[in-house]
Amino acid sequence: MTSWRPCRRARRWCEAALRFVALIPARLASSRLPNKPLALIAGVPMVVHVARRALQSGAERVVVAADSPLILEACQSFGVQAVLTRNDHACGSDRLAEASRLLALPDEAVVVNVQGDEPLIDPALIDACAAALQHQPGAAMATAAHPLTDVADLRNPNVVKVVLDQQGFAMAFSRAPIPWWRDGATQGVAELPPHALPALRHIGIYAYTAGFLRHYAQLPACAWETVEALEQLRVLWHGHRMVVHCTAQAPQAGVDTPADLARVRGLLEPASAPT
Repeated sequence: MTSWRPCRRARRWCEAALRFVALIPARLASSRLPNKPLALIAGVPMVVHVARRALQSGAERVVVAADSPLILEACQSFGVQAVLTRNDHACGSDRLAEASRLLALPDEAVVVNVQGDEPLIDPALIDACAAALQHQPGAAMATAAHPLTDVADLRNPNVVKVVLDQQGFAMAFSRAPIPWWRDGATQGVAELPPHALPALRHIGIYAYTAGFLRHYAQLPACAWETVEALEQLRVLWHGHRMVVHCTAQAPQAGVDTPADLARVRGLLEPASAPT
């Protein structure tokens, strides 16, 4: 396998005006919320809500990468472009690599991976992730994070943490509390580390060129990725760099459980008229 390097053509493309494609991986199976992409919110499938948000960003094109004809048909019925991919992909980036081939995206095209269970995603965050990649030629990928304010989130394994270097590149991702405040912990201090090194929560959005996306899908998974169940660790393991856009505000939470779905329905569905 040859190593991946950004070509001059890709660099020129990225230095042009911000241009990118938003791809949305959508998988029908979900252990905590079966048929999640098709869950109705105000009469519209969740994945369609995500696509509509992405269409409000600067994306030139928005496409759902579905693993089931049911998702494909649902998208098409609402006028959302979708392609059918295999149903055995291990992660969303692998699914988008296949979608990028089906769509014949050139290597230099910038792709933003918008998670299919984020019906409240801010379109500005999609733009910011694409811009972060565009403005950092040393990065193979871009992602996002925001400061943690609750020590319970730092300790929660469902909250993924990231530590950055001085240039804003990711050094490590983990479900464990990082950075770990050794002195505070030994003294029984139940608070976040000092603000000089803030704890950051990773936001699951990614930008990459289509060429790197396809290269990523060929890389063997690493033990660290498998243990933590975090696909982005494969990138760091194989020596590639990921720049992180930091936003001050936490984005609206996505949908993983029936309780999450009820919360989003409460926000997006009109209140019942008084009787």
